[in-house]
Amino acid sequence: MTDKVDFTGVKWGSTEWTMLGTLYLRACESRLEHPVLGDRAAAEAVDRIDYDFDRMGRWTNSWSNQFLVALRAKQLDDWAGDFLERHPDAVVLHLGCGLDSRAFRLDLPSGVDWFDVDVPEVIELRREIFSEREHYRMIGSSVTEPGWLDDIPSDRPALVIAEGLFMYLTESDVRQLLQRLTDRFGSGELLFDALPRWTSTISGLVRWGTRNAWGTRDARELERWNPRLKYVSTGVMDVDAIPLKPQRLLFQLVYRIPAARNYDTLYRFRF
Repeated sequence: MTDKVDFTGVKWGSTEWTMLGTLYLRACESRLEHPVLGDRAAAEAVDRIDYDFDRMGRWTNSWSNQFLVALRAKQLDDWAGDFLERHPDAVVLHLGCGLDSRAFRLDLPSGVDWFDVDVPEVIELRREIFSEREHYRMIGSSVTEPGWLDDIPSDRPALVIAEGLFMYLTESDVRQLLQRLTDRFGSGELLFDALPRWTSTISGLVRWGTRNAWGTRDARELERWNPRLKYVSTGVMDVDAIPLKPQRLLFQLVYRIPAARNYDTLYRFRF
């Protein structure tokens, strides 16, 4: 067995810490007897990392938050799987991928080319635990920079996944990014989550320093920004699927509150 990857230098509250925490929560959920997501790739990655995950578990409240992370990822995975079943030769762009293991937990058709995209320092960290292979590449670039798209095949349907990304970009950045994507590809789907405007603004101020972070009550405004984007559906996280009764009852109670239920909404668009 190879030596563990040293992540002990990752500082609490940093961007890297947040990404590592999300990876850890998916790993926790995968170890349940009847997991919702079952992200074994995340568990394998965590097993290779040297870090104080006991402390991570306390700070991330893994008792309940593992299901919040898993339910959101499961809905996006289901949409992605549906698209790839219909388009087994697709190009997938996973934007702001962080340390997500989606490329390894989905059953990808052999003709799919997958690109994980994030800023260079995140991709450098990611390469410590994941390796490129045939049909899978990592690209170190801000998604707001136009140049990274130049080397992406544009002659096939595209699946664009942006989980936990748009709420840390300005409206102008989101608009320009979506325009570049729809200009580049003839057809495809866009899967993403979005926060209400007030929550994204607070999140930007506190965590990222982005005073004009994009948020929305209704992501159908994207259709007004870009005529090629057409709303398909809104995802609802299935809290009834949580296998542990205390956590299931907690989420059922919390999700009766509209502000909590609509805090992080999943959307599916086609173009």
